[in-house]
Amino acid sequence: MINSKTTAAVLAGALVAAVSSASAPVQAQEMEKCYGVSLKGQNDCAAGPGTTCAGTSTVDYQGNAWKLVAKGTCTSMDVPGDRHGSLEPLPRDVPS
Repeated sequence: MINSKTTAAVLAGALVAAVSSASAPVQAQEMEKCYGVSLKGQNDCAAGPGTTCAGTSTVDYQGNAWKLVAKGTCTSMDVPGDRHGSLEPLPRDVPS
């Protein structure tokens, strides 16, 4: 017969294992830079001339600003105007 302390220990171990395995794929997931998909001020870095780094894009979907996304998803990301993300900087929506 299993006592309540043993049951509690087994349940606690199962919970730790479940939480650990649930977060592992997210941390291990490969990412890539995707240009032209971030909203104003929400880029991850390098928003082109006149900007410094994260959060410095000045227009929505700025073509030379990138956001990290799951590898393989960038070019299928839709943005307004029947456009998509790009693995390379874009000349569109770049402030003058």
